[in-house]
Amino acid sequence: MSDKKIIAVVGATGAQGGGLARAILNDKNSGFDVRAITRKVDSDKALSLKIMGAEVVYADLDNQESLNKAFEGAYGAFCVTNFWEHFSPEKEYTQAGNQARAAKHAGVKHVIWSTLEDTREWLPISDERMPVLMGKYNVPHFDAKGEANKLFTEFGLPATILNTSFYWDNFIYFGLGPKRGEDGKLAFTFPIGKAKLPGIAAEDIGKCAYGIFKKGNDFIGKTVGIAGGHPTGEEMASAMTDVLGQEIRYNDVPPEVYRTFGFPGADEMGNMFQFKRDFNKQYCDARNLDFTRSINPELQDFNTWLNKNKSLIPVE
Repeated sequence: MSDKKIIAVVGATGAQGGGLARAILNDKNSGFDVRAITRKVDSDKALSLKIMGAEVVYADLDNQESLNKAFEGAYGAFCVTNFWEHFSPEKEYTQAGNQARAAKHAGVKHVIWSTLEDTREWLPISDERMPVLMGKYNVPHFDAKGEANKLFTEFGLPATILNTSFYWDNFIYFGLGPKRGEDGKLAFTFPIGKAKLPGIAAEDIGKCAYGIFKKGNDFIGKTVGIAGGHPTGEEMASAMTDVLGQEIRYNDVPPEVYRTFGFPGADEMGNMFQFKRDFNKQYCDARNLDFTRSINPELQDFNTWLNKNKSLIPVE
């Protein structure tokens, strides 16, 4: 039997949880063991983690009993939800609560809840600058996560609230990469004007979570924010042009135009970018780069991430 502390990692075959699981498993001096929690225990990603030394355990975020069992005996738990799997803020809130209850039931000593701000604290839904979505949200995948923060604190959990940032990996996997326009030029389109866009490599979120677990009690009861950089749209376009070897332009459009683009979640993302633009200073200040580097010395900036992943970015 290992005398290492068990970290139960929700979403271990996903972007954030996978980053945390690999960070622990790749550290030969780690004081932790990984319990990789997934619905897909037979997937290639789960098998890869098992080969690396993880314990792979089944649980479903919609099934309280499966989560209770998966968290049992764990020292720590990394909790996360995936809005884009179902597009339901209510489901996301419920799944967050199920994880919080499982952590409470198991007596977990340190919980990290991967979350985002509830934008309604800055912009009430009565404010007409932004259309209300689904009856009561500005940015559903922000607001539901932010609203769920209270579940982790009200249950009296030893929790760290971790505010994450825009995944640079969205340029690869989420359809946000450069597209060729009618003029034949490549461009990506964001409605953020000249504002800075805090972003991070998805795997670095997991590495930051590992850094927080290693610090232990230092971060219990605290809210922290992380980013790998605060580039503007123009700065990202310039970096892409240099690294990808062809001109990439940043195309700025108003949020009200972006919301009409018609892809699933366009209205939600239009609101999200508008929130980041309109409250740019507060949003950036909450994601200090020096702090992020202090818990993850391997933190990648945008250029480093871009050079590492340039072959994966689809250039149509």
